Amino acid sequence: MKIMLSYKKINAAFLFGCFFLCSCENDPNVVNSLTRKKEENKEVATDVKINYTIGGKTKAILTAPVMIHVEDTSAYYEFPKTLYAEFYNLQSVKETKLTALYGKYKDASSIVYLRDSVKIINLLKGDTIYCEDLYWDRSHVGLEFHTNKKVRIRQPSGQYLNLAGGMEADQSMKNVHMLQGVGVINNRGDLVPH
Repeated sequence: MKIMLSYKKINAAFLFGCFFLCSCENDPNVVNSLTRKKEENKEVATDVKINYTIGGKTKAILTAPVMIHVEDTSAYYEFPKTLYAEFYNLQSVKETKLTALYGKYKDASSIVYLRDSVKIINLLKGDTIYCEDLYWDRSHVGLEFHTNKKVRIRQPSGQYLNLAGGMEADQSMKNVHMLQGVGVINNRGDLVPH
């Protein structure tokens, strides 16, 4: 069997190959930006609203201006520009509001870490709780919130409770357990034994 190629076919194949090689040039800036994006493994969402439900009933609604999802060895969600959450009881009544400047949730756990100007308002009792950081652990039913840092509670009467060593509390903030010493500061700033 003889294979014969014409001069025209060889020329066409050569020119096509040269064209193909010339057209495969990559812009280094494009390649670098693609590599950078892959290394970061980030997804950014804005104006986020997340409904957390159990048995079809809303338990919490979280809103945030920015949410970043990072795929890493341990994937997590980050809320770097504040977050706001509302918590509801079984009758769908809003019991508690929470704000923080920063939040982080790891996929592998059911714990949300909150920090920077954490403020919780119990809408039924009227207490406002202030703390540096707070953990919201949905797996600890009845003690979802806890912190080991100092906590300050403003009561509707205007008095403040200072909890030196932290607290544990249910999601409604009806039951707050002090982890260490307590002192009451009245609305004039005087320490009152409690």
